[in-house]
Amino acid sequence: MNPSPMRHSQPLPALASGKMAKDPVCGMIVDKTTALSRERGGRSYYFCSETCLRTFESPENELKALKTRVTIALTGVLALALLRAGAFIALAAGATLLTWVPIPALPWFTWGIWLFLLVTPVQFIGGWSFYKGAWNAIRTRNINMDFLIALGTSVAYFYSVAVLFFPEVLPVKVAERDVYFEVSAVIIAFVLLGRYMEEIIKKKSSAAVRRLLDLKPAIAHVIRDGQEVDLPAENVMAGEYLIVKPGEKIPTDGAVREGRSTVDESMLTGESMPVDKHPGSAVIGGTLNGSGVFTFKASRVGADTALAQIIKMVEEAQTSTAQVQRLADRVTGYFVPAVVTVALLALVSWSLAGSFPQGLLAFIAVLIISCPCALGVATPAALMVGVGKGADNGILIRGGEVLERAEQLSTVVFDKTGTITRGEPNVTDVIPLGTALESEVLMLAAAVESGSEHPLGAAIVRAARHRGINLHKATDINGVAGHGIEGRIDGHKIWLGNRRLFARQGISTEAAEEHLINLEADGKTAILVGEGNRVLGVIAMADTIKPEAAEAVAALQAAGIKVVLLSGDNHRTAETVARQVGIERVIAEVLPDDKAAAIRQLQAQGQVVAMVGDGVNDAPALATADIGIAIGSGSDVAKETGGIILLKNDVRDVVSAIRLSRATMLKIKQNLFWAFIYNSIGIPIAAFGLLNPILAAAAMALSSLSVIANSVLLKRARIGSGQEARS
Repeated sequence: MNPSPMRHSQPLPALASGKMAKDPVCGMIVDKTTALSRERGGRSYYFCSETCLRTFESPENELKALKTRVTIALTGVLALALLRAGAFIALAAGATLLTWVPIPALPWFTWGIWLFLLVTPVQFIGGWSFYKGAWNAIRTRNINMDFLIALGTSVAYFYSVAVLFFPEVLPVKVAERDVYFEVSAVIIAFVLLGRYMEEIIKKKSSAAVRRLLDLKPAIAHVIRDGQEVDLPAENVMAGEYLIVKPGEKIPTDGAVREGRSTVDESMLTGESMPVDKHPGSAVIGGTLNGSGVFTFKASRVGADTALAQIIKMVEEAQTSTAQVQRLADRVTGYFVPAVVTVALLALVSWSLAGSFPQGLLAFIAVLIISCPCALGVATPAALMVGVGKGADNGILIRGGEVLERAEQLSTVVFDKTGTITRGEPNVTDVIPLGTALESEVLMLAAAVESGSEHPLGAAIVRAARHRGINLHKATDINGVAGHGIEGRIDGHKIWLGNRRLFARQGISTEAAEEHLINLEADGKTAILVGEGNRVLGVIAMADTIKPEAAEAVAALQAAGIKVVLLSGDNHRTAETVARQVGIERVIAEVLPDDKAAAIRQLQAQGQVVAMVGDGVNDAPALATADIGIAIGSGSDVAKETGGIILLKNDVRDVVSAIRLSRATMLKIKQNLFWAFIYNSIGIPIAAFGLLNPILAAAAMALSSLSVIANSVLLKRARIGSGQEARS
């Protein structure tokens, strides 16, 4: 449990306006103009109290400080227990036994004085954090759990002080035995012990960010002025060349220039097999090099690296808010004033009935039992564990809202190329038409595509080089979205694309139509190659289907989710791929701009839609869908747009992400239900004087621990392929 786990109610527009922020430690909504703040990784964080700030900056040190306060409180309570036991022993043994012990007469050191001396350090040293938290709550007008505990224990303590030293000022006649020092001390001890146990549990169950931070290498071997120089990794600049030696962590993101090796990327992607790296391969900062040596050029450094972005995403997701938690926040905003009112009514009612001490105990018990700490940690605890489990398995979830939408998901739309298929097609057929030669058709196509990053273009270039064809220089290259590409070679206009591209130019494709139909019937992608106003030939390519795609589709359908294939390819090719993986509905020949429209059309039919894609042309559809799921091997644009990022290039993780989202959401609802029921039952019992404040403190601590423990069960959830999530 965090120092101030209650989350103050604020409407969502207040956050959107930019004036309000969320404490990343306790989840409280705070005003940026009055809250404490710190910068980390180029981002500002705001805190409700110094305790939360210290926990954020140095959680280990704050845990040690909390342990010290717990020790002081428990020592005081133990001393009280021994004092109480000693009194019983003395009574049982008889007063004559006491005459054997040569203790001088100490008239001032009465029973009440001993209690006062033992409890005071507990009240003001062990409970100091409550007073600081209460002051911050009053100052920022965000009444929190610390305020309720400070108020309840202070009433018990200072009433006891008045009974002991100033009984004449009280409205009723009291005796020294009417003190409640023990009530205050035990409440503080129980609450602090509960917090300490919660922090220990959370430390063990939410280590995802810490593990990611540990991946950051300390030293980089940088080549400067032709010399190898060892520098702190954070001092590396983009564009510099670095050497990575066997067994070392890669300092930052970049691309291999010289050398070969294998790299263990499991700490980021969850992929167990090492990945081969050669000139041109991308490398990720924080991953572990194998036995080879290579030089690479740094492309992204500092906060721009993939590791830094992943850390930022996980941190933000773990402190995010789901809609169901915002409802709890709104209820809590009215809850605390209502609790104080009920506590005062209990005090007044019992006093009017002639039992002021009973009213005082009821007042304290209501305040303590109603502390909304379980409400405050209900969502953060489950998110922390769920998001952390996802990160450990190469699944990044952006936050609570994504989790919530995943629960209502009814349709998953897959992009074809690079998602269902490998995205690395190979040329299977080159068919010249008329007097054209096969080598001529392939050379012209490869020359135009030589600078392209499109998978189909790369396949054509690979095929030409494999056949030893020398490429001519192409100029005036221009991509035509959804149609193809054009360029100029030796003054001749070259066209490369689908039927729509040639139809726009008024070029007849009748001579190639039979070949196109036959190739497409085989599930191949056929591209027309033209020069000037005539078609020179057809190039066909086949993209192999990922072996795990059919398994993922079957698992989604078994869960009652409809699956749709969305592709810019022709109907025949798309339908062939769909049949092979078990997808029944196909939306084909869709231009990039129309993919988002296709998603909106499904939503208009009442579907809650997830879009799975990996390319730049998928970004609009990813943003339009209720949940965008980006394959991690895809483009940065797709990753930035996706609500869920799959770091491994494995579509089965779509199923795992949905299962994890639903399991996490179930835990959040269970936690909130328990917290509401607990307070609803406990408050009236306390108000009617049927609950001792000490038992109220124990029950309150137990409720928070139960929420944390229930969230930790998420670590056991089975989210892998072929497994059902379970609590």
